[in-house]
Amino acid sequence: MLQRMAVVLAFGALGAAGCTSSEEHLADGVDAGDNRSHPTDGGGHAGADSGGSGARTGVGPYFEQAMFFNTDVTSAAKSAKSDAMIARLIAEGGWGNGNKMQIDTDIDVLTADSATPMRTFTPTEDFYSPDCDQVAMPVPVGGNVEGEDGYACTNDGDCHLLVADASAHRLYEMWRANITSTFQGGCLAAWDTSKAYTGTLRGDQCTSADAAGFPIAPLLFTADEVAAGHIDHAIRFILPNNRVAPGYTRPATHGTNTSGASDAPAYGSHLRLRADYPVDALPSAGAKAVARALQTYGMYQADGGNIALTAQSDRHTTAKWDGLLDVHDLAALKVSDFEVIDHGAWIGTTGDCNR
Repeated sequence: MLQRMAVVLAFGALGAAGCTSSEEHLADGVDAGDNRSHPTDGGGHAGADSGGSGARTGVGPYFEQAMFFNTDVTSAAKSAKSDAMIARLIAEGGWGNGNKMQIDTDIDVLTADSATPMRTFTPTEDFYSPDCDQVAMPVPVGGNVEGEDGYACTNDGDCHLLVADASAHRLYEMWRANITSTFQGGCLAAWDTSKAYTGTLRGDQCTSADAAGFPIAPLLFTADEVAAGHIDHAIRFILPNNRVAPGYTRPATHGTNTSGASDAPAYGSHLRLRADYPVDALPSAGAKAVARALQTYGMYQADGGNIALTAQSDRHTTAKWDGLLDVHDLAALKVSDFEVIDHGAWIGTTGDCNR
């Protein structure tokens, strides 16, 4: 069961709205997903070329310009606060779900084209202005929201609705979508996948369908990527709210009223699996592929909840998770096996979205 609580922060002067929530993934459930549809190398993986300081920076998935999740951070500087943040996270209990590194495979990303019907929606209390976009979005026939077989949000979950339209260069990501006889929706972030976004993405202090202000789909790894043996981008991860510091750090643009200590990781924190981790000791080829991505591209703290890593549902992929990667195959990865990469200063949350 998924539950997400919307909040407005009081760390300084508040704007019109501009806050999203943190999702609480309970117990031992599974949740996450994405269906790659933007230009890649033909196998669902972003291409890579030489960048500065030996880093490789590619493009995709979905986005046609390089984004923060494309950069090889094998040699990136470790934060001076890394040891303290890792120690704090360990002291507070480590990963959620009993300190188990688990994979959530419940989010789908649907594919649209120019023939897909466009639908308008009625905003709910989970829509924030000016953070969110009230525009029509494509709704493919036979699709579904996160955690459901169709478009009705019947289980009171996060019900993310993610739709990629390569023909229009758009990625639509909505939180708390519910389509029955009417279409009601929470925060919608309509990303322009052809745009070269700056460091403040859709706007500083602005949320998206994810609490950190990130796009969700390109941070989800897929069964097709794992089956191919490589994941060429960073991965989305989440922590319980009481282990996340208020505020955020780049590349995040938003934070919520998390209750973690000031030296805990904040939204946007970028963790990298240590280079000498014995990847070959992991129980499956799929687990090894994910671990290598965590060493090369790392994982970004994007929201609050209990299941650490998010992957795409295999509902719309060619490869399937069964026999490829079990949700518990990365249980051996402990918080102490990671370090935090330096992305600059901590930023206090004001809720004053500037777009």
